[in-house]
This record gives sequence, C-alpha cells and structure tokens, in this order.
Amino acid sequence: MSQTDYRNWRLEHDLDGVCWLTLDREGETTNSLSQDVFGELEQIVAGFEQAPPRGLVLQSGKQGSFVVGADVREFDQVANAAEAEAFIGEAHKLLNRVEALPFPTAVCIEGYCLGGGLELALCFDYRIARNTDETRLGYPEIKLGIYPGFGGSARTPRQIGGFRALPLMLTARMVRARQARAMGLVDQLVGPHASLRWAARRAVLAGRKSRGAGWTGRLSNTGPARKLFAGQVRKQTAAKANPRHYPAPFELIEAWEQCGDNLQQMLDQEAQRVARLITGSTSQGLRRVFGLMEMLKRNGKDSGFRARRVHVVGAGVMGGDIAAWCVLQGLEVTLQDREQQYIDPALKRARELFAKRLKSGDRIAGAQSRLIADVDGAGAARADVIIEAIFENLEAKQNLFRDLESRVRPEAILATNTSAIPLAEIASVLKQPQRLVGLHFFNPVASMPLVEVVHDEITEPAEIERGAAFCNQIGRFPLPVASSPGFLVNRVLARYMLNAFRLHRERGLAREALDAAAVSFGMPMGPVELMDTVGLDVGLGVMGTLGGDETAEDAKVLQSYVDQGKLGKKSGEGFYVWKKGKPEKDTAAAAGVDLDSLGEELMQPYFEECSACLADGIVADRDALDAGMIFGTGFAPFRGGPMFYLEQQQEQGNE
Repeated sequence: MSQTDYRNWRLEHDLDGVCWLTLDREGETTNSLSQDVFGELEQIVAGFEQAPPRGLVLQSGKQGSFVVGADVREFDQVANAAEAEAFIGEAHKLLNRVEALPFPTAVCIEGYCLGGGLELALCFDYRIARNTDETRLGYPEIKLGIYPGFGGSARTPRQIGGFRALPLMLTARMVRARQARAMGLVDQLVGPHASLRWAARRAVLAGRKSRGAGWTGRLSNTGPARKLFAGQVRKQTAAKANPRHYPAPFELIEAWEQCGDNLQQMLDQEAQRVARLITGSTSQGLRRVFGLMEMLKRNGKDSGFRARRVHVVGAGVMGGDIAAWCVLQGLEVTLQDREQQYIDPALKRARELFAKRLKSGDRIAGAQSRLIADVDGAGAARADVIIEAIFENLEAKQNLFRDLESRVRPEAILATNTSAIPLAEIASVLKQPQRLVGLHFFNPVASMPLVEVVHDEITEPAEIERGAAFCNQIGRFPLPVASSPGFLVNRVLARYMLNAFRLHRERGLAREALDAAAVSFGMPMGPVELMDTVGLDVGLGVMGTLGGDETAEDAKVLQSYVDQGKLGKKSGEGFYVWKKGKPEKDTAAAAGVDLDSLGEELMQPYFEECSACLADGIVADRDALDAGMIFGTGFAPFRGGPMFYLEQQQEQGNE
C-alpha cells in the first residue's frame, strides 16, 4: 500500500516488516481527529486486520506536535445527542479494533498529545515520549464542557488508576513527559537528541507492552475505593464549579463511581453522557469561548515585533506586577519609581510569584536577575517597550511622557496602563502623539488574561499591531479598543458596580447577597468583592472619570474608605476584611434572597452598557465584545459572552 493512498495518513514498511503509520493532516498546521481522519483510519485498520505487519508504529508528521485532540470545529455540526452518541460509538468500535490488533504496536509522542490524541495513544501497546518541555499530555475536554469521549474516561483509569486519572481529566492539567512517565501514561522516555524512531522500532521488535496500573491503581478502581474517592472529588469539584453551570465534571465522577472497573460499561456511559453534554448549552458556550480565545491570539500576528527589554514606570501594585509578569515570560525588565523604598515591595511580590511559578532555584534566581530596580530610569533608553503605570493623574502622566519621548528609542513602544483617561489627552503633549498606545492590564496581572490595546483616531495602525504582538509574546490576549472614558471593560464594570451600590443603598440588600447573586449567575466573584480586589482607590478614580451627578453619593462612600486607608484586598480591608487573600463574609446575610432573580436584576445594566459599547464602536464587533467581557470581567464562560447570551435569551423567548 503506497503512502499516497490517503489524504491525512502515510504508510511505510521497512525491511523488518515494521509498518510506520504517520498522521499528517492535510491542510492543517497541527493534527486533530476529524471524521475524515477517522474514516481513513478505519480503512487502514481493516488492511492491518487482513494483512498484519510484524509491528506498527504511530507517529506524527507535524514538527514538534503529536495530536492536539478532536477537531473542535466539527462539534457545532452535530444536530442532536443521538447523532453525537452514534458517532462516539463508532469511534469506540474503531479504537477497540486498534487496541485488538494482533501484533506489537507502539506510538511516538513529541509535542502536544492532548484529548483524542492521548486517547488514541492509549490504544497502543507501548508509548514512547520525547523528554522535553514541549512535550505535554493531558485532557482539555472539561474546558469545552464535556469529558474525554474517545475512550479516555475508560482507558485512563485502567492505565494509571482512578486516583490519578480523575484529577487529570477534571483539571485539564497538562503534564510534561517525565510526569507522564511517573504516572504510567508513558512507558519510555528518550532524550532531546535521541531517535524516537529507533526506540519505537526496538520496542515493537521486542514486543514490549505497557505494564498498566500497579496494584494500588487497580485497587483504586474497585467498588469501595471508587465510592469513597468519588465522594471526596465531588465535594472538591463542587467547591470550584456549580453543577448547574458546569455539569461535565460531575457526569464523569458519577460514571466512574458507578462502573469504573468495567471498560465496556464505561465506554457506554461515555457515549451517552458526552453526547448529551456536547449538545448542551454549557458546551456550546464554552466552545464559543475557545473560538474567541483563538480569535484574540490572532491579533498582532502580522507584526514581526519581538521585545527583549521592558521598562516599567511606577512600582505600585499594577506596575510592579506587570514588571514581574514580563520577567516571568523571559524578558529583562527595569522597574522605576521615585525612590528605592517604593520599588522594594514590588520586588518582594515578584520573588513570591517566581517561587510559586518556577519552583526550581536556578530558574527563580535567573528571573530575579532579570528584574532590575531603576530609580533613575536609565533603562528606558534601552527598552523595546516602555509602560507607564503611575497613579491616575493626567498632568503627572503628561509630564512623564514628555520626558520619556526625548529619551527612548524611536522604534520602542510607548504605552500607558491608564484605566480610564482618554489616550488623546495623555498624548497631546507628545511631538508624535500617534505613537502612544494603551496597554491596559487588569488586576491581578498574573491571573487576568486580557490586555486592552487602546487606540484612537490618530494612533498608527502599526503601533496597535505591535502592541498586540507584545501582548501575545507575554502570554496575554490582546483586544484592540477605541479610546473613550473607561474604554470597554471598566466602562461596563462601572455601570455594573454602581447598580450594586444602588441596590445596597436603596433597598438595603446585603453586600454578601449581591455577591452571592452574581456568583449564582455565573460570575467568578460578586461586584463588592470585585471592587475590593481591584482597589477602592482605583474604583474611585474610574468613578471620577466616568461618573456624573448620580454617582456623588457612591463616590462619597468610596472616598471615606480610601481616606481611612481601606483600599480593599491590597490593604487588608475594604468593604470586607481580607485574611490570607480571602474576604471574610457573613454567609447568613444572603439567606432567603431569591438569588436567581437578583442576579438578573444585578446584571441588567451590564448588558445595557455592553450594547451601548457595541453601538459606539468601542470594539470591532460582537465577538470582540464578548471576548473582552469574558476575559476581562470573567463574564460567565458557560454562557458564551453577554451578546451571545442575550441572543440566546431572545431566541428562547420567541419559541
């Protein structure tokens, strides 16, 4: 059989009778499992069953990547649960046939081996992985509102035991090759420069087979152990995800609890449950979020800009954390403030972040060496990106940029992290005002994935692209937004939080009840906790920029807290007292409140302002707005974005 008989697969036979099966999906930069890929694989397996080779090795034809999972684009083509269940059932039959092939099989894993790729690999006798940082294995399906549907929920517990398999599937965590070997997902590692091909050839000629789960792993799949562990995992999962909003984790736990020691029953449960989930509203919303994320990543891709050095002016919470994040992404950063005493707290927070993220002493030390205190601001002259993150005062920012423009390189990005001041007002003092862009990060910087790339009518398009490219370089999603008071995210949040203040002031609703209603709707935290997290001083500044006479009473309340030094989480007290990074709340304060009804009322101005921003052209389209709200405000991901949610509600109302 020649290697040109298939669009997505190549077949080669060597002199020893070993068959090399290469997946190289036509027209794609990475391999994913589509119906077309499965259709051709079925023909190939049928050929193996009729004329068995001496051994079989599966490998990828894509450089540095194995298989990234199922083709998510095809999920939206599924008409109903019955159709989905039929397809999953056929996939199960095919992979069962792969597993039953009557000759030694091995798979070479290099790069990403995710979702369906890992499920396919588990059907082979022996798995060999290249031991590099780029090799990652895992199951991201939970992020799409489903769980592994090509046999992963059945074969993974069998391979590594339920105690290891469930957390792997429930957290969507990607593990490196060495971790995968320790868990039992991978049987052999080869070094960065060793030959995967020769290792696989030796494995099939020797007839090597994976040892599978040890006795503790097998014990974990027995009835009593399953019941005990399922109860623990269910409780832990419920603390992080509402079953009403995110049913997939609980479906997986229940299926394993009921029949985790029976492969065929687990496959049957998988087909039924995943089919039901994939056609549900949660999965539809989360798949939209995935698409929006990929859309944001494409911003700035046409720019060749790459930074090596960053200079941050302002070592407060935002400036210091922006600097630390850039260092964490491999850049050299100089951090400037008026005196060393203002920089020292930022360096301390950075060390804590490095220790948490990098683990290794050498890597932590390397990161610390790249974060340089720079009271005099000498680093600005060498930097590729200069980010202003001082306090929200127009005159102070203008004076700073007037000085910076005369000292920085002409090709460097000049950026402000202002949270609300219009770009044109800051840029008005520059000789080249078209050069200034906004790079508006959100607090906490290490957790919030969005950066608003702010521009106005005179901003050079190339500067917008370069700003977006820089965001991508440091692992943040760039969203171009037009400069106007509050930009996009803060403009919407201001209306949302002012509504919470109004409900508290006029109707006496407890802060805890307002927060609980927002969380019940699907927000990651309520408006009061959010204000504390952002900082009451920042909120006061935004209110001063965006508010009118109707905000006067609320501004007085915020001002009284700020005057007392109660700035929120960063000072240890705001509306709530914060201990160990958590707000202390009176949970009884929300008792008896109709949280669903209150949540809809609380969110109404949020939706109205989203529609107004879209009408005002703050962002390009509804997709950009939904992306900004999801990644900038944490809008309930399972609802797919505010505009998407409103459209769904309207469609349901018309039925």
